[in-house]
Amino acid sequence: MGWAQVSTQGLLAGRYRLFEVVHRETNRVSWSGEDAETGRPCLVTGVGLPEDRPGGAASRAAARVLRTGSAVASLCPGRVAPVVDAVVADGSLWTVTGREGGVPLGGLLDRHGAFGHVRAARVALELLAVLEAAHGQGITHGELSPGQVFVRDDGSVVVTGFGLAGTTLAPRLAAPAYASPEQARDERIGPSADLWTLGALLYTMVERRPPFRDRGRPEATLRGVDRLPLRAPVRAGPLSRAVQGLLRKDYRERLTRPVVRAALTRVLAEGSEAEVGPVPRPRPSGAYAGALGAVHSWGRRGTVAGTALALVTVTAAALAAAQGTSGPDDGPATDAGRRPSAPASPPAEASPTAPPSSSPPAASSPPAASGPAPSRPGGTVPAGFRRYDAPEGFSVALPGGWRRLDTSRAPGGAYRVVFGASGDPRTLVVTYSSRAGADPVAVWRDDVEPGLARRHGYRRIGAIRATTYQGREAADMEWVARADGARVRTFGRGYLLGGGRSFSLRWTTLAGDWADPGNERALAAFLATFRERRD
Repeated sequence: MGWAQVSTQGLLAGRYRLFEVVHRETNRVSWSGEDAETGRPCLVTGVGLPEDRPGGAASRAAARVLRTGSAVASLCPGRVAPVVDAVVADGSLWTVTGREGGVPLGGLLDRHGAFGHVRAARVALELLAVLEAAHGQGITHGELSPGQVFVRDDGSVVVTGFGLAGTTLAPRLAAPAYASPEQARDERIGPSADLWTLGALLYTMVERRPPFRDRGRPEATLRGVDRLPLRAPVRAGPLSRAVQGLLRKDYRERLTRPVVRAALTRVLAEGSEAEVGPVPRPRPSGAYAGALGAVHSWGRRGTVAGTALALVTVTAAALAAAQGTSGPDDGPATDAGRRPSAPASPPAEASPTAPPSSSPPAASSPPAASGPAPSRPGGTVPAGFRRYDAPEGFSVALPGGWRRLDTSRAPGGAYRVVFGASGDPRTLVVTYSSRAGADPVAVWRDDVEPGLARRHGYRRIGAIRATTYQGREAADMEWVARADGARVRTFGRGYLLGGGRSFSLRWTTLAGDWADPGNERALAAFLATFRERRD
């Protein structure tokens, strides 16, 4: 830990390559990235530190994030992103976590608008379970926000950011609009501060705006949280009691966890199953699964799986989704969220965290203004790869020496392109269809798998799983089979472009080489760089 410098090769701390901005909020920005040493994909989140932080204090802050984040991840496997590193560079604290899948809550709201009551209650219950597990061990999050909550397609959540609260004297490092009133007053905080933020997130999900707006400067936003009355929610409906009960200024008057849980469960029980979707089942523990996902296959009679969706086959196993354990109800403030009794100076006005000066090229660096950061189509090409622009209208980074091996076409504009290299048993298959069905999971189950089942040695690994890729609906499936006498493994993701169109990649390797770091690095590169061209 301690102070880390960015290498001249553009790696954060000499190790982490940043690809694209995943989410941005006040004084925090998250990037999809890659560990250059292992080739594993990761999520890299930078939070700007207050000025004049002595080196020793910053080093302790990084160590605390690593220690606390790892502790909570062990309590909630699959629900809290494991912290693999924490470093300080260019005045920011950078936290590196494994990719556990999902889309930032803030990104979902930006793309799809406010949540329905059932869906919002479902996400809030998932968050409550994680908070209960942490609070039971005396750990307060203290920095929860829409950028720290990643929502999977099945409604389960992954939480990041544990350990940031209390690392500096600032009342809150990022997203001040979601600070509790006691944080805004720079007082000691405990589990009830997380319950306030849970209420603020629930408010945001149904109203599509936070209960207290961001006023540009952290100190001004915090004053508003502390002093201004709550804007009554107008779309909360059956969630109104839970929202307003959690957002009481006096932490002693806030609803307790059991009361909140009962209120949210009631909304789920009385709501429409069509709104929330199927209840997720616990997933078995497995290898890291960031943005990696699942498969496309050719359908019957040699054409692109009819209504089939094209797949992006990538690495990753299903993640654990164990429920968080219940802890005692909210008690007095814990060490995880304590502040000195004397108020600290307000933090300097912070702009969205920028990447280190020598990290990825300017084309993929975020602008100073807020909002989605533009990036070069397809993201940064990793070392050892080259960008391939297909005449059909897509681009992807390929390993050195790889070329186009085969092309097949079908009526209606569908096609299939196979990439590989002579003597290399691995292949990447890109497919396109203009007749994709509306339900990716059903396509796998009803159109694709029956044909695969006729292959020698076929066996599906895990369940067919709905997910999201590049902000679009997708489905994941993984299987093993025998090809030319060898046992091979395939994992892919198919995603919908709209209007019946779909794209995909399918990655196949020898089953025994599946976990090879070079293979994992290739899969991460395909996923990060594949794009439909619009030129």
